[in-house]
Amino acid sequence: MAISQRLVDPYREIRVLTSYSWQESYQAALLETDWTKMQERIQTAESEIHKRRLVLAQDHGGTQEEREALVNAMSGLGVLRMNVASWLERQNLGSTLPLCGVCGDHHVTTSCRKPVQNERSPLPSFRQAL
Repeated sequence: MAISQRLVDPYREIRVLTSYSWQESYQAALLETDWTKMQERIQTAESEIHKRRLVLAQDHGGTQEEREALVNAMSGLGVLRMNVASWLERQNLGSTLPLCGVCGDHHVTTSCRKPVQNERSPLPSFRQAL
């Protein structure tokens, strides 16, 4: 009896998980751990999302919830795309740029925000004081 009352109670919100056709490719991109495959997964997810947005624009279907989910997914993929681009840049430039002794990345040591040991500094670093 208590369960049926909850289902018909107009003051309680019942949340139903909704699954969209484009979600599988989106989740595959988010959950990919192999950086070399990530760009392809992002492109696939963006393509699926773009197709769905075209369908929604033509037939004015879908829900507001799905439209918001599409915008959020594209935003998330944009962030992921920037991370992949950064990773690819490090891989391509890694052999030509010096390895930073502070952060471990390959870049010009003057671009690191932390002081590097071999650069001249007016104040002694904490490591030198020890």
